[in-house]
Amino acid sequence: MHLGIVLETNDPERVWNAFRLANTALESDHSVETFLLGDGVEAPDLEHEQFNPHGLMLKYVQNDGELLACGTCLDSRDLTEDRLRPRGTMGDLLECIERADEVMTIG
Repeated sequence: MHLGIVLETNDPERVWNAFRLANTALESDHSVETFLLGDGVEAPDLEHEQFNPHGLMLKYVQNDGELLACGTCLDSRDLTEDRLRPRGTMGDLLECIERADEVMTIG
């Protein structure tokens, strides 16, 4: 299965759960694409004493999970792209949705 995840939140627990799912899918030999949209582009910067979204995002990228972040959303927050926030476009998001067998939005 090819799973598409659209992440639109900067809530640490929701981001943590999204990447727990994404990593579980990768470990089960599924392919996963995640697109950070809106507040989701802030996900790599989140810190929380109970949850570790940043660590799970690193694991996801190291396990060949595909990750893009909305370039317009980055610009509106004065954020620059990096390893956990590669710049993407609405065209990239549309392609992710078109390729996916299932799309999940977490907001």
